[in-house]
Amino acid sequence: MRIGLLGGSFNPIHNAHLRIAGEAQEACGLGRIIFIPAADPPHKPLAGDVSFEARSHMVRMAIAGRPDFEMSAVEAERGGKSYSIDTITTLRKRFPDDELFFIIGGDSFLEIGSWHRYGEIFRACNLIVVERPGCPIVNPLASLPAVVRGAFTPDRETGRLMHESGTSIFFIAGSPLDLSSTEIRRLAATGADITRHVPPDVAAYISQQRIYHQCP
Repeated sequence: MRIGLLGGSFNPIHNAHLRIAGEAQEACGLGRIIFIPAADPPHKPLAGDVSFEARSHMVRMAIAGRPDFEMSAVEAERGGKSYSIDTITTLRKRFPDDELFFIIGGDSFLEIGSWHRYGEIFRACNLIVVERPGCPIVNPLASLPAVVRGAFTPDRETGRLMHESGTSIFFIAGSPLDLSSTEIRRLAATGADITRHVPPDVAAYISQQRIYHQCP
């Protein structure tokens, strides 16, 4: 089976995350998508100090009713910084007979050279890069760190980048929503209606628990 892996702080999960998952699933024929909330994000502190349990609960509510979507607490179970390569390695062992596709936004792809042991990610699984507003990938190969470019061959027909290990990086334009968790937290802190940006159950949970009432 082809399995998509979608990680993030999900603080909170919102409709753009769900759209990215759906469009990646359709474009690459994914049988399952696993949402992976970060336990301890390595690049920036978690805004509002929202617990892993609360963020995981919001993910579960957002994907309820979708048997092809599931959530994994692998990063909380492992402990330590939530490095993507460690998560992928763990899931590679859990699903040895499946093909893994790590789903990221175009903004993350442009910063992948700053990731921990990023070169190993390309060998460990396929990548699906989904366009994000304001982050066009004009030249995929040139967007990669120079030190790894020689390991890739562009496929002119499909636009993907093929790695020497046999994995590939796929690029999909999608239909991006200009949404950010930062803006949703800001709106929720003011008591504004966020039901257009997150699933209804998630909006209700945020309001009832006052999760972001002190967030900037």
